[in-house]
Amino acid sequence: MFQGSTVWTGPQGDAMNNRRSLLAMIGAVGGVLPFASEAAARTAAPAAGATVLSTWDFGAAANAAAFAKLRAGGTLIDAVEAGAMVPEADPTNHSVGYGGYPDRDGHVTLDAVIMDDAGGVGAVAALEDTIHAISVARRVMEKTPHTMLVGEGATRFASDQGFPRDKLLTPEAEKAWRDWLKTAQYRPEANSENRPYHTPGGALDHDTIGLLARDAIGRLAGACTTSGMAFKMRGRVGDSPQVGSGLYVERGVGGATSTGLGEEVTRIAGTARVIASMRGGATPQQACEEVVRHIATLRGDAIRGVQVGFLAMDTKGRIGAFCLLPGFTYAVTDQQGTTRVLKAASLFAA
Repeated sequence: MFQGSTVWTGPQGDAMNNRRSLLAMIGAVGGVLPFASEAAARTAAPAAGATVLSTWDFGAAANAAAFAKLRAGGTLIDAVEAGAMVPEADPTNHSVGYGGYPDRDGHVTLDAVIMDDAGGVGAVAALEDTIHAISVARRVMEKTPHTMLVGEGATRFASDQGFPRDKLLTPEAEKAWRDWLKTAQYRPEANSENRPYHTPGGALDHDTIGLLARDAIGRLAGACTTSGMAFKMRGRVGDSPQVGSGLYVERGVGGATSTGLGEEVTRIAGTARVIASMRGGATPQQACEEVVRHIATLRGDAIRGVQVGFLAMDTKGRIGAFCLLPGFTYAVTDQQGTTRVLKAASLFAA
């Protein structure tokens, strides 16, 4: 339904009229919205079956690492860290860790958060020269009285903790940045966080990975890690490392993570809202759908062409997934270690 992909310009014209025009679109498809839940219910993992859940197709490899860690006796935090480290070390993934696209000044900066369901949390933002941002985030949680370190302080902390200093900008990512500079006029533009479908060359354009893990008694932990928006303004931090935006986990309720354009998630503390709905009795699927509809209603024409998606799991292993536009995939690993990659239902057609 939406055409185009404009991220950095705001709504045009009167905001109320924009919201009304989008509300009209929502009303036009209102008759098919219930189908989203039904479709998700048919394709999701069986009730009480999900052990590891992550965003995007490349989450399957992350799930495998997380599941192996759990099977070997590791903790939930061990599992989500191990899972997140897989895409962080993959130079072909240009939105997470090593090989991530740089900011518009040519610096690769990483954001990550790790959280358990008892309120333990650690995060880093604008971290440089360290591949495994998720592991630095864990050290923040375990070795400091703080919940987040940023920029130079985060990088210095990583070095003090013994993490090796690595060059994150790969030749492929540097070439993409230099090609972008030729026509970008040094302005931020739509990128992988806004269009997680395919690059002009046909390769899948990946995005932030969020990962949730659950044990047999319903305890949960989560992780989220990213190199952020490609060619972003230096210093930009999206939703990923922010508790309640990119990730939220709560004992007795469940966990949620997000993907897509981080600014739209941050505006509404998206994952905290998902968990609040689940705490109030909504299923994970209902909660994910509610927050996506809220974004659409709140933002109106400002989110034309923008992708945002949410993924959630409750203490019983029931899952939910929903997004604004088609294209969001996620990986589910059950208690036997079987992994499936599924497509989330969306509010709007392409």
